[in-house]
Parts: sequence; C-alpha cells; structure tokens
Amino acid sequence: MKFELKTENDNYSKSISKFFGIFFFLTLIINLSDDALKLGCAAIGFTIYPGSDHNFSLMEEYRELSHEAKAKGLAVVLWAYARGSKISKKGETAMNIISYAAHMSALLGANIIKVKLPSDFLEEDPTKAAFENNNIAIGTLQERVAHIKKVAFEGKRLVVFSGGDAKDDKALMEEIKAIHFGGGNGSIIGRNCFQRTREDSLALLDQMIQIYKSK
Repeated sequence: MKFELKTENDNYSKSISKFFGIFFFLTLIINLSDDALKLGCAAIGFTIYPGSDHNFSLMEEYRELSHEAKAKGLAVVLWAYARGSKISKKGETAMNIISYAAHMSALLGANIIKVKLPSDFLEEDPTKAAFENNNIAIGTLQERVAHIKKVAFEGKRLVVFSGGDAKDDKALMEEIKAIHFGGGNGSIIGRNCFQRTREDSLALLDQMIQIYKSK
C-alpha cells in the first residue's frame, strides 16, 4: 500500500542548503510533494531527532515540507526518535524524553506521530520533576502509552509505536494489548514479522489485527 514518502538524512539536508542554495532547496520541497501525489501517496514522512545537535534545523526543514504537503492535501507523518550527545542510551526510551518527543511532534503539526515505546525510566532532565511531583502513573506500559496519547493534544493526534527488538509471540501480544488499551493507534513492526516464517508472520498479524479491533 502506498502511504508515505520519507526523508530523514540531516546531513543530506544540510548539504543541500550549503552547496545548492535556498532556491534549489525550495524546489526540492515542492517536487517532494508533487512526487508524492504522482506516486499516489496519502502522506509524506519526516524524521526528527529530539536531543540531537541538528534537531532544530530538522524542525525548520520539516516545517517547510509539511506546509507544502498540507497545501496539496497530503497528511504528514513525523517520526520522533530521541537521541544525541546529551541523552543517555537508556534515555532514548525514557518516559519523560518520549513524551517530550511526542508533544513536540504534535506542536509541529504532525497528523500521525511515531515514537518508540517508553520505558518507566526517567532521564535526568528538567522534565523529570514534572513526573515525580505530579505523581504521573508510568508503572505499566499501558499507563505510559496513555500518557503519550495525552501529551499529543489530549489524544487528538494519531500515535503509533515502533516494534523494537525481536521478541517471542507472547511478549509481542502483551505489548500490542498495552498499546491498544492504552489508547495507542497502532504498531509498526518489521523484524518481528520478517524474522519469522511467512505462515507464522501472517498468523501473528492476524492476532494483532484482532486485538486492535477489540473493545
């Protein structure tokens, strides 16, 4: 199914601005949306890296791309993957960091937001106190997913979660249930299907669909 046209290479973006100038960059923005329409896409996609040294320049690039895409009737999907020199490896999935990434994505105007599933770890960051002082429930994955939906404009934005590392069927189904009953809008899984046989993958997907269809 054709869905999105995605760009996420910040070095490539910087090279465009540096060597070819603003005119070429604006032409690329217009052509990207036009190409998406020609391909029959319903949306374009972009990735930002909250915490990285280049995040604000990525946000500026995204703003231009999303404005052009929405003007042509395309939805916008924003991947928000926290990383950078000031964030620990464990912090890349910390609850306060992922909630910040989701909230910033909503503020940037994304129609669909994709983030990693948050852990119950809180990174040493000014936002840590907000969770501790307000007794925000993050003990279970379902509670964490519910909070991510809350910071995305009180659930008014679609939020999907990456599948993460390969895991067995039971662990994966528990994760899917937590996303669904926490109010999440879906899972993006790759290796958890591709590293199984075709028959097992189809059966797995059917189980996932039935969970998301359940009340």
